[in-house]
Amino acid sequence: MAEASSTVTTSGLPNNGKATNVKLVLLGESAVGKSSLVLRFVNREYAENREPTIGAAFLTQKCHLNDRTIKFEIWDTAGQERFHSLAPMYYRCAQAAVVVYDITKSATLDKAKSWVKELQRQANQDIVIALVGNKLDLADEEESERQVQTEEAKAYAEEADLLFFETSAKSAHNVDAVFAAIAEKIPLEYIMSNRNGGGRSGGSSRVELSQPAQTSGSCAC
Repeated sequence: MAEASSTVTTSGLPNNGKATNVKLVLLGESAVGKSSLVLRFVNREYAENREPTIGAAFLTQKCHLNDRTIKFEIWDTAGQERFHSLAPMYYRCAQAAVVVYDITKSATLDKAKSWVKELQRQANQDIVIALVGNKLDLADEEESERQVQTEEAKAYAEEADLLFFETSAKSAHNVDAVFAAIAEKIPLEYIMSNRNGGGRSGGSSRVELSQPAQTSGSCAC
């Protein structure tokens, strides 16, 4: 399992204090926990039995590493098949993507693989992609519900040149590590060319389709 090697801080901006805006999209089957992951990262919250995302939700959060500050502009997309055709408007020009599957449902890994193929074919050629197996807490129970073995998913991620993590939005295990690893892997030339960034702090908002919301809130990463 991949682990982030950078130090993530919650206060103080490194270098000149300016953040680099990074567009990030979450993709995956419905009910794999995409919204739970991002809300755990942004708001430090977890809620059971969340309503399915309709269209997409837009959230922002800053991540401070040793040598850079990234402001993630996150599009949490709906997983239902009827919204699949809208996905390109969210991953178009994205610098990063988190493709999520549920470790207790093997079919969701197959869907994740199809998203990876689509991103590699149609998205930004330098996009940083993380494959994330969510609901790790269910694998730790006495009667484990795991269907996707770590070795299987990790081997695929290595073959496809993806970051790989197993997470639990419920316990927060590895959630910050996913975003820290992505922030670290964003090409330095992109960071340097966007030093005039900045913008709002972390926050969240639910939106319909492609209309972004202007929000603010507390820092999580």
